Amino acid sequence: MVLGWRQARRGRLGAGSSAQGDTDVFEKVLLAVDGSEHAAKAVPVAVDIARKSKGQVIVFHAREYLVARGGSYSLEGTSEADRLVDQARTEVAAAGVRVSGRTESAPEGRAAQAILEVAEAEGADAIVMGSRGRSDLAGLLLGSVTHKVIQLSHCTVVVAR
Repeated sequence: MVLGWRQARRGRLGAGSSAQGDTDVFEKVLLAVDGSEHAAKAVPVAVDIARKSKGQVIVFHAREYLVARGGSYSLEGTSEADRLVDQARTEVAAAGVRVSGRTESAPEGRAAQAILEVAEAEGADAIVMGSRGRSDLAGLLLGSVTHKVIQLSHCTVVVAR
């Protein structure tokens, strides 16, 4: 049984180890960014997790678009999305952690699904993302991306506040 991040961080068995002697608990960490202050707080958390388990960080941003009668319309430009990913990649690389970056288009309201699909495709062992600090009830009512990822993820989700 693999220990949770909190236990590994406290040094119970040490990061990168488990009760069965496995190593590299979090070889691939997907860092979901959206340009918010909350997402910026997730960058050092992802770096810390990847560094302690000698893993890598995959920076990801879901570029949402609106589907309407006349076609689909991007809610942000490709250059803006690339800038968000490049900014986080630079910060991770400066910390000495292996890093790659990726953006994908997703229909409005489907960012959580895009995050989960990329995490699965990349073989991520953990997803790190920010939270706007809403309560569980508000997250349920408002459809928080973080809340959806936590509920549907195949892997560990770490939320930075």
